[in-house]
Amino acid sequence: MKLNTYLHFKDNCREAFQLYARVLGGKLENLITYGESPMAKETPKALLDKVMHVRLVVGDQILMGSDSPPDHYHPLAGFSVNIATNSAAEAERIFKALSEGGTVRMPIQKTFWADRFGMFVDRFGTPWMVNYDRAEMEKAA
Repeated sequence: MKLNTYLHFKDNCREAFQLYARVLGGKLENLITYGESPMAKETPKALLDKVMHVRLVVGDQILMGSDSPPDHYHPLAGFSVNIATNSAAEAERIFKALSEGGTVRMPIQKTFWADRFGMFVDRFGTPWMVNYDRAEMEKAA
């Protein structure tokens, strides 16, 4: 079994996932617009160029998303996408790049449980946590 996060966006899924792919070093797969779907003829014109489904593959991890039809969209809340990095430098780079233009909830810093930890909501409304725990990485090696 594998659990994957699926993010819903108001109108900017493509832009968000292009940033995520660039910053996280992933590959976008299966990007399909509503206009490219079998339901294109029944789809409102405003949605035709919006993302119906996208899949970002980063190593063996998958993040998926879509642009929600206006009457189905709800702001993301009650969770965070967590990134566990392999180094403090990587944690800081990712935090800086993804939090730009967003709202920092907790600046990236050393905590009692991690060498680096920070929380933010990116400019697309996605809540993130970035974590680097040297001891945990050393155990896994």
